Amino acid sequence: MDGASDPSEATPLPPDALPVPIVGVDQQDDAGVITTVNDAFAARFGDAAGTAVDAWVDAHAASTASSTAIDDAVAVLRGDAAGDVQLRLQPAGEGDCDVACYRFQPIDRPTAELTYTVVTPREATPSVAVDRLASVISHDLRNPLDVADAHLQAARETGDPEHFEQLAAVHDRMARIIQDVLTLARGEDALNPVTGVDLAAVVADAWATVDTEAASLSIDDELPTLAADPDRLQRLFENLFRNSVEHGSTSSRTESDDSVEHGSTGSRSQTGDDTLTVTVGRVGDGFFVADDGVGIPADDRQQVFDSGYVRDDSGLGTGLGLTIVEEIADAHEWSVSLTDSEAGGARFEFHPREEPSTT
Repeated sequence: MDGASDPSEATPLPPDALPVPIVGVDQQDDAGVITTVNDAFAARFGDAAGTAVDAWVDAHAASTASSTAIDDAVAVLRGDAAGDVQLRLQPAGEGDCDVACYRFQPIDRPTAELTYTVVTPREATPSVAVDRLASVISHDLRNPLDVADAHLQAARETGDPEHFEQLAAVHDRMARIIQDVLTLARGEDALNPVTGVDLAAVVADAWATVDTEAASLSIDDELPTLAADPDRLQRLFENLFRNSVEHGSTSSRTESDDSVEHGSTGSRSQTGDDTLTVTVGRVGDGFFVADDGVGIPADDRQQVFDSGYVRDDSGLGTGLGLTIVEEIADAHEWSVSLTDSEAGGARFEFHPREEPSTT
């Protein structure tokens, strides 16, 4: 596209959306000045922007910290060292009893201006790996930011409203990426399950929140009643529906005649059109979500649950949706399997691992 910016010139992205402490240091300054911190870092250590790295480390290092450990931490923050180091730090405004050992983990970000480092308590076990955070900062969000920058410049030059529509679409995609990363980072273990969840109602609510284009939804009349966290369950269905709509059909499906059908069994092969149908039904003590789309090759079925895996180059997916589906299922102690649907599309089945949670 005309007016597209060179990715190497993209504005550095402050990772404010990420829930772990992250600090960015200016590599161009001999003193290594901290230029940006995210909210999680500021909440723990205060706003350190404008402070030299060595001065910040000296101010927060525990009195028992060795000079070698301090020097190593400074080197990581400046980008002069690649490995993880540990240092006992004093958070801002806390007493001596809150001194703890922190890990300094550098993030590989493709920019010559800033070095980003994750600073977390040594005993912390965040559910999202540092390399995933690095991927989000360096690629997942950077790519749509570059696209948005290109459309903004083109809109200024041409005034064509189409570019503003594309900007809105890019912003929606970035919001989805941030939501997915936060879901993984915060973890899905802390559930608030309730008994007697109306699965059909959750399914309908999930369908209403997804841009399903011309796809239709078929809900089995005999869906089970579950003991589950309704919010997490809705998120599971949202991601499955979005996966079907974005990857299940070979048609453009530009119409907007979304529908919800109860008890419908029609598929594209039977109706002779290209409208995608997603079906939610009961299987034993569990449930399934199936579509009549193009399906997922057997060789790819295990990979689709991996964080960051994208099956095509459409640019629609975040590479996290099915990872979140699997994590929500695990948190409910459900197994999830992927097979072919009767119509040749994808079919995701969920079964309780131990005692049945359905009635």
